[in-house]
Amino acid sequence: MASFGYQVLGFGSGGAGQAPYTVRYLVIGGGGAGPSVGGGGGAGGYRTISCKTFEVCGASPITVTVGAGGGTGQRGNDSVFSTITSTSGGRGSTSQGTPPCTSQGGSGGGGYGASGIGGNGGSGNTPPTSPSQGSNGGNASGVNGATSGGGGGAGGSGGNGSLRSGSAGGSGTSSNITGSCVTQAGGGGGGWLQSNGGGSGGPGGGGAGGNPSTSGTANTGGGGGAGTHPGWDPPNGNSSGGSGQVIIRRLTISSCTTSGSTSTSGCDTIHTFNSPGEFTP
Repeated sequence: MASFGYQVLGFGSGGAGQAPYTVRYLVIGGGGAGPSVGGGGGAGGYRTISCKTFEVCGASPITVTVGAGGGTGQRGNDSVFSTITSTSGGRGSTSQGTPPCTSQGGSGGGGYGASGIGGNGGSGNTPPTSPSQGSNGGNASGVNGATSGGGGGAGGSGGNGSLRSGSAGGSGTSSNITGSCVTQAGGGGGGWLQSNGGGSGGPGGGGAGGNPSTSGTANTGGGGGAGTHPGWDPPNGNSSGGSGQVIIRRLTISSCTTSGSTSTSGCDTIHTFNSPGEFTP
C-alpha cells in the first residue's frame, strides 16, 4: 500500500471577527493503480454537495489533504477537507481466486482470472458514505483464458472480463462546481493477453489497459490501467493512479480569503487545490 500523499495539518473551530458561512465542496481521493498484469485500478472516492450548505467558521486554517495516486499495483491515498474524507481508489487484482489480490476503496479495483478460476473485483463505497462515493470493480470469469475486470468509477462499476478480454473502467461523475461541467474519477481499464486488447479507461480520467498501459489523469482521481499477460508479452504495465483534488465554492462576499488557486463564476469564488494547501475562512 502506498504510504505517501499530500497533507497540511490544522483545523480551527473558530476565530474572532469572522462570521460563519456556508460553502459547496468537491473532494476526490487519489486513484488506485493497475498492476503490470491484471485488473484496472479503481477511481478515488468522489464526494460533493450540489449547493452551499457546509458551514465553515473562524480564521484558523482548515485541513486540506490532496491524495496522491497509487504507484503500479497499489491503491491511492485519501483526500480530506475538514470532516469530509474521500477514500483512495483500490488497486487492481494480480491473481485469480477468492479472496482476490485486489482492494476495496472509494471505487474498487478490477478482478483478474485465468485457467478457469475467476476473481472478484474490489468493493466500492468503502467505507460507506451517503450518497455513495464510488462503485465496485469488475469481476473476471477466468473462462477461455485470462480475463480482467475494469476498475470502478464514481459513476459506474468496472466492466466484467470475459472471453480473453480486458474490460473498460467504470465511468466517472460530472460536476459543475467550477462553472463548467467536468467529469472526473473514472476507473482504469483491465489488461489482456495481447498488447492491443486492453480495456479503455473510464470517462473522467481513467487510464487504459494494454501495452503500454496508461496512468490515471492527474487531479481527477482516475484509476490507472493494467498491463498485459506475460504469456503473450512481457509484463509491461507501469502506470499509476491519478492524484485527487479538492474544490471549495463560496459566495464572494462571504470572505476575502485567497486560499488555493482562485477563480470566479457569477457571484461565487472557487478555490481549487491540486496540491498541499490550507483553506482559511
